[in-house]
This record gives sequence, structure tokens and C-alpha cells, in this order.
Amino acid sequence: MKYAAQYEPGTRLLAGLVYACSAVCCASLFYVATHYPEFQIAFYSGWLLSAVLTTLSFASLSWLFAVARFSPGYLVGFYLYIMILGYLWLNAFAPLQYDHVLSGISAAVSAVAFLLPALLIRSRLSQVYVLSIRSVDRLLITIFITAVATIAAGAKYNFKLVGLGDIYQFRGELDFPTGLNYAIGIVSSALLPLAYACFALRSQFWRAGVVILLMLLFYPITLSKMSLFAPLWLVSLTIASRMFGGRVTVVLSVLVPVALGVVLLSLHDRGLLVSGVSPAYFGLVNFRMTAIPSLAMEYYSHFFATHQLTHFCQVRLLGPLVGCPYNEPLAAIMSKYYDAGGLFNASLFATEGIASVGPVYAPLTAFACGLVFAIVNRMSTGLPERFILLSGGVLAQAFLNIPFTTTLLSQGAAFTFLLWYVMPRDMFKLDHKNDPLER
Repeated sequence: MKYAAQYEPGTRLLAGLVYACSAVCCASLFYVATHYPEFQIAFYSGWLLSAVLTTLSFASLSWLFAVARFSPGYLVGFYLYIMILGYLWLNAFAPLQYDHVLSGISAAVSAVAFLLPALLIRSRLSQVYVLSIRSVDRLLITIFITAVATIAAGAKYNFKLVGLGDIYQFRGELDFPTGLNYAIGIVSSALLPLAYACFALRSQFWRAGVVILLMLLFYPITLSKMSLFAPLWLVSLTIASRMFGGRVTVVLSVLVPVALGVVLLSLHDRGLLVSGVSPAYFGLVNFRMTAIPSLAMEYYSHFFATHQLTHFCQVRLLGPLVGCPYNEPLAAIMSKYYDAGGLFNASLFATEGIASVGPVYAPLTAFACGLVFAIVNRMSTGLPERFILLSGGVLAQAFLNIPFTTTLLSQGAAFTFLLWYVMPRDMFKLDHKNDPLER
């Protein structure tokens, strides 16, 4: 059974890109500490050596991304790797009092436990059932109709065109029925991106454009940054993957935006750029989109060092069975406790790991989630890597910011995985410009 690629020409280049991305993200967190101290993010020069040695040791995992072929586990795993790297950097300087050594070791081991199965297991799983191309076309029509109906229903409850700085003033007032909440998450995060990938890779660009427009319409309904930037994100992935292939695109999707934020803010701090664009860009990309997922692990580690664990009671089906010590969702509790502004969701490492079982057993839940992605890898083998990248690009961001079980169900990841399994492998007429580092 073949689990991973062998060393090939270009492997060192890809590993170098991952190392560069790791270094840039740590530099970004230095600026985050100096510009956002109110979020209890610190930097002490005396602890710099310890932070550098810790993150360098963890960055040795770069070789995994250099030798593993592209897969859903690769797509999600790289973003989670960057998140854990960021947490280890923050953990070295954090002013919050808890067992930093135990939590740091737990985070690193959890990352390894997730990445090994998620990156290296990808042998093909036989398809018991395969959709016909005509059935796929009917599915795409159904997705379009469902999206229009969901947007119309959501607009009856909320439709406000507000700036990014004002969304938190209104988002707490949103109150959708449970069924509509599920529909919004599944349609916007899973079904529309899958439809976009089908149209884009079959060169049906006007239909892909219609999908992008539908995705944009979810922003005034949900007042979510993900809804606003998901269309731009997918278009950027489409262009980059055409030129660089899947693996390099995933790395560059973090490296380029974060590096740009560091450059812009450093120029602004030196008085070379005087407009407010640089701090605004840094705040959105480097802080909100990159640092916040790592900071969530910091908050969860501190909170659950002195509070009861959830034992997975945050999962709606398990709550009545195990009992829950909390009357509110964890995202709301964290937001109030740390005055974070807006709901403070967190990834599988924080929610299914730290909050549910504590730092000692967190690697076990990470390994279980990695095994799920190993199965997903096998279900999707044979599909074009660009199709997986585009149809799963929004969900990858969801896994970075939302609990694993919530992303599977409420965000529709389970639907995407099932559709990957039944998709006809010969549906796309591509130029087969694959990852140049895999040739």
C-alpha cells in the first residue's frame, strides 16, 4: 500500500517554502503582540530564544508536507500546522497562568497525531456507487435552486449591508431557525464551493460567476467575514492552482497574504506608509484570520486549566447523555470571559481536544480526527487535485476556526466528503497541469 511520495526533485523547494511560511507567521505574531496587547498577547525579548528553538523544532514537520502528495488531509493539515506553530510561539510568551510546558507538548504531539494519518494514508477506496455525469448536472441544478431558496429565506430574517468594523454590533441579534442555520452553513461552505469547482474545471465560467455571486449574497444575511471573503478566496485558489499545482498553492495561500501584511505594517510603523490601509489589512489577515485561531488555543488552555472539562457535551447529540456544566456555547463563554468581541469559536485541537478531554488526552482526539481525514483521502483518490482544492477550500478555513463535529455537520463537510466519493473520475476534461513538484 502506497502512503506517500518518495523524495523527488523539488521536494527541498517545497520544504523551503513551508519553512519560509513558518518564519513569516512567527514574525507576524511579533507584530500582533506589539499592536494588540489588549488580547493578552505578549512578547519578551528574554524569552525569544526559547520561542525560536521551540518553533524550529516543530517546523521540522515541514518534511511531511514536502513528501506527502496532495489530498484533503494535506489541505486542512497545513492550515492546522500553521495554527499549532502560532500557538507554540504565543505559548512561549503568554502572560496567562497555566501549565505552559504541558500544553505546549500536548499541542505538538496532537499535531503529529493528526498529520501522520491525514497526510500519509491515501490509498484508493473502491467506489460502490458512482454518479453519472447527467446526475452530476442535475445535482448542480439542485444546488443552485437550494441556494436561491436559502438566500431568500435568510433575507427575510436579516439583510444588512454593513462594514466589517460594524458586523459585531448586529451579528449578536441574528436569530435564524435551527433548520435555516444548518441550510446556510451547508449551502455556503460546502454545496456552492463544490458547484463552483465543477463549473470552473469544466470551463463553464459564467456559471461559476453566478455561484460566486450567490456566495456573496450570504454576507448581508450572516454578517460573516468568511461569507464575504470566500468568493475572493476561491477565485485566488483557482488562479494560483492553475500555475503552481495544489501543494504549492496551499503553502502560498498563507505565505503571500501574511508576508504582505508584515511588510505593509512594518512600512507603516516606520512612517513610510501613512494611510490606514496597512493596519486595516494586517488586522484582518494577520490578526483575525491567522493569529486568532492560535490565540483560541491559548484561551482554551487557560480557561480549562481551572474549569470543568466538557467531555464532548458541546456536541448536541451527546449533551443530554453526558450532562454539561455550561449553559451557553463555548464560543459565547470564551468571548465573555476574555472580552474578545464576537463569538470565539475554535478548532478541533481546542474544542474536541483541550475543552473536551484536557491536554493529556488531547492527542487521542486529534489522532481520531486524523483517521477521519485518512478515510476522506481514500474516498477522494482519483479526483483532480484542483477539484478537491476548490470544492474544499472554504471548508478548510472552517476546520481552522470551528469545532470538528460542527464543521462536519453544520458546515456540510460530511456532504462534501460523500459527494467526493461518488463523483465520476472521468468527468473533468483538464489539461492535467498537476503539481509541478510531483512530476
